[in-house]
Amino acid sequence: MKQPVLASFYLSLAAGIWGGMYVVSKYVLDYIPPFTLVWLRYAIALIVLAAIAAAKRERPPKSGRDWGMVIAIGIIGYIVSISLQFVGTKWSNAHTASLITASTPAFVVLFARWLLGEALTWRKTSALLLATSGVIVIVGLGGGGESTLAGNMALVGAAVTWALLSVLVKIASARLSVLSITMYAIFTAFIGMTPMMLAEGPGLAASHWSVPVALGVLYLGVVSTAGAFFLWNKGMEMIDAGIGSLFFFFQPLVGSFFGWLLLHEELAASFWLGGALIVAGVAVAVRSEQSA
Repeated sequence: MKQPVLASFYLSLAAGIWGGMYVVSKYVLDYIPPFTLVWLRYAIALIVLAAIAAAKRERPPKSGRDWGMVIAIGIIGYIVSISLQFVGTKWSNAHTASLITASTPAFVVLFARWLLGEALTWRKTSALLLATSGVIVIVGLGGGGESTLAGNMALVGAAVTWALLSVLVKIASARLSVLSITMYAIFTAFIGMTPMMLAEGPGLAASHWSVPVALGVLYLGVVSTAGAFFLWNKGMEMIDAGIGSLFFFFQPLVGSFFGWLLLHEELAASFWLGGALIVAGVAVAVRSEQSA
């Protein structure tokens, strides 16, 4: 059953958590290698979700089809997409990464049309254009440092795979609980990320631990991974995928705000104009969902 208001809350909260996550990640990554950090995030999230599933007596997927769907979500979204984000950001620049990442909702709309048969209405298109324009206003169209074709292609791949994840979650939620989907997909990713973590060399042994670093890792595992992944998947279950994807645009908005609040980064007038366009786009989309 569609519940656009509650879905909006879940998706806004998830995107907001991810937007603020970059401030914490920026600090923790000075002490822990990237793939080791992702592996730790998944390990902590898995413990949290498994405890909740045990308390609720959650049953695992039964059929091979259901297992295949959950494993696909884990591989496509939580291994491939996350890895491509790391590679793309390393070989590109933050400015280009922001613009390419902003294409994710457009890919969701296309996948939703293809796999779910969701209608591409003029309101949905208008909302997508408004929100995308907001991101472009915030980050600008000028250059932001060197980038490579390989890095940019990796970022496009990350956007496409995360979009596919969002649609696959909606398909899977018709047969499985969101808790099961999230937990077993993260378990798949935890297994898949283990070789990458080991390939980083010393990894955990070379990490410089302190109380702030440990708290940062816990926050990333419990809140940004277990909590936000569940909220995003739950929200996508309760609303059209094409509309739900627009809440992805809240990430750069919240990230910029926390950068100003905690890192004392300056906010130009373009931030407020772009933010208004993003909010307007999401509002148009949700209004169309309520009147549907």
